[in-house]
Amino acid sequence: MGHRIDDVMKLCCELSANQQIQTTVKGSGKGAAAAGGLAFAGGLVGGPLGIAVGGAVGGLLGCWLTSGQFKPLPQIIMELSPQQQQKLYGSLVAVLGDIQWTDLAQLTALVMGNATLKQQLTATLLGYISKELQADVHYVD
Repeated sequence: MGHRIDDVMKLCCELSANQQIQTTVKGSGKGAAAAGGLAFAGGLVGGPLGIAVGGAVGGLLGCWLTSGQFKPLPQIIMELSPQQQQKLYGSLVAVLGDIQWTDLAQLTALVMGNATLKQQLTATLLGYISKELQADVHYVD
């Protein structure tokens, strides 16, 4: 059973890498709040020039506060705990239905060759990431 979970997790990595999906861990609002808050404080103290200086300092502080929060989805999938992987696996196997596979290459070929199945698995994966990990998902341009 363990190799089946590994196969499905690696399939998820393949799906998300092909679509260049990244996630943002909730809390990136801290960075925006820091930038806005310091711009406001700078404006109170130094007027228009204070807004510019406060915004710049706040932007740097916001960047520092949120560093490491933007990750490619394959990295997040591989960092899931065994319990989280099991829960995700259960959701994905429900979508896979009665599909049988012997190895990762066969599973990948089956999924990539079926656009509907690929879309359903991707939607299930993104739903799990959004709901369970409370992460925002976006596509890299």
